[in-house]
Amino acid sequence: MSSDLARECPGLPAEWINGWLAAVGTTVLDPEIRLSWTSDPSPIAVLHHSDKDPAVAVAETWPSGRRLEEMPLAKDFEGSAPLERQVPIETFVERVVLSRGHPDAWTLTSSLTDLATDSGKAAHAPFDPAGPGTIRWLHHRLLKIYDHIAQDDADELAAAIKNAIDGISVPVIDNGLGFDISRLPDRAREGVRIMVEPVVEVLAFFGLALLPVRGDGPRQRQVRVRQRGHGIGGRRENTFVWPAWSQPLDLWGIDALLDAWHQTWKPHRADEGLDWRMSRLDWDRLGVHAGWATRLYRPTASADSTRGFSSERIQLGRSRRQFRRSPN
Repeated sequence: MSSDLARECPGLPAEWINGWLAAVGTTVLDPEIRLSWTSDPSPIAVLHHSDKDPAVAVAETWPSGRRLEEMPLAKDFEGSAPLERQVPIETFVERVVLSRGHPDAWTLTSSLTDLATDSGKAAHAPFDPAGPGTIRWLHHRLLKIYDHIAQDDADELAAAIKNAIDGISVPVIDNGLGFDISRLPDRAREGVRIMVEPVVEVLAFFGLALLPVRGDGPRQRQVRVRQRGHGIGGRRENTFVWPAWSQPLDLWGIDALLDAWHQTWKPHRADEGLDWRMSRLDWDRLGVHAGWATRLYRPTASADSTRGFSSERIQLGRSRRQFRRSPN
């Protein structure tokens, strides 16, 4: 079905991991919103809605503070043991049981798993990096960034959302979710603070609903955490890939597209292990016209706890042997 109203969002470029996650997050908040991307050299999100401006739709479905505080990932939830950065397996299992049927149960399973344990603790997803100081778990960071957004005035909230997706908002001093590498200050300049766009950060959190995390089971010798979209095409488990597509898709359409797109990388045996190849024909068939992979922030010292992701465009056809993994 074609959309009656569409809005291009310069503030949500596909190559920016926060922008991509935030665009997907709008479809999580409002199932009536559909998402596509422009075919420009630097694609931006296009939000579609059948009967209203998508920016208005996002404002009308904006999560309340109470909703965030009562999420299963919150520190306190229905009398269960409190969550901190280190989550005992028993606590995680208790939370999963208590959150069955909860509309935000995904907040647990997109950040933690008991299928990759480490000394009796649940393992964290790549999109749940440790924060500096006391800002050490994802839900805590979400609440902090949420507080920067005016909630009491509907017009002010709507303006903040519109400005964020239009790319004309003013960032705030905060560490945010810890995904965006561009939040980090230039080391060559003194007095520059870490700054993020709060509306985009909150929307990016909801984009994680499509990225559950799993493991290889507690009996494996090595702990391996696998979050959806990571380790595709022979990459390491901490490298995420994501696409831009042409057709307007709702949440479940995006869900199906990701599965199909991840399978366009096909292994081929070679002398040094497995080559992973993809073709333009497969991407065209799915309506995908661009893709990116994360590049991790490189710490400056062993004690540097800073985390962040930049992006690198995936070049189709440049090399048929660019992704390798040993066959074992």
